[in-house]
Amino acid sequence: MKAKLLVAIIGITLYGCETKVEKEYITEPCPEEVKIPMAQLKKELNEKGFQTFDYVDDKSGDTILMQQYFIAFLKSGPTRSQTKEEADSLQKLHLAHLGRMYEEGFADISGPFGDDGDIRGITIYNVPTQKMADSLANMDPMVKSGRLVIEIHPWWAAKGFPLR
Repeated sequence: MKAKLLVAIIGITLYGCETKVEKEYITEPCPEEVKIPMAQLKKELNEKGFQTFDYVDDKSGDTILMQQYFIAFLKSGPTRSQTKEEADSLQKLHLAHLGRMYEEGFADISGPFGDDGDIRGITIYNVPTQKMADSLANMDPMVKSGRLVIEIHPWWAAKGFPLR
């Protein structure tokens, strides 16, 4: 009898101490992203040396701010006779360089082309001058080795519009 009572007490105690997980729900909406007014954004970009212009969209009535970027075409270079090991090593260094450009805010997007043409890929530099874009692009180990060469052009895009 004492044993049954002891087992019952232990069972009740263990059941009472059982961890209970209760779900919590956030009932408040997520805070909206704070948008900088176009005039302020334009002023900040111009103060940093970026070229901009704006216009009013006929359909929406919104002011669209255009910024100049620099698109670098990475083309096949004159030195493509590296061994597979050398080319693989250069590719790793190349990807690290492009990753660093993105992390440091100098490049917004990079990628290879899907064909085997002369133009191997692109990088879009988000810097104020073509000289700066050219300097950053030429720091790429693939370019330094001669495996790739760079061709840079100014390119305009609207601020705040995502790729689709």
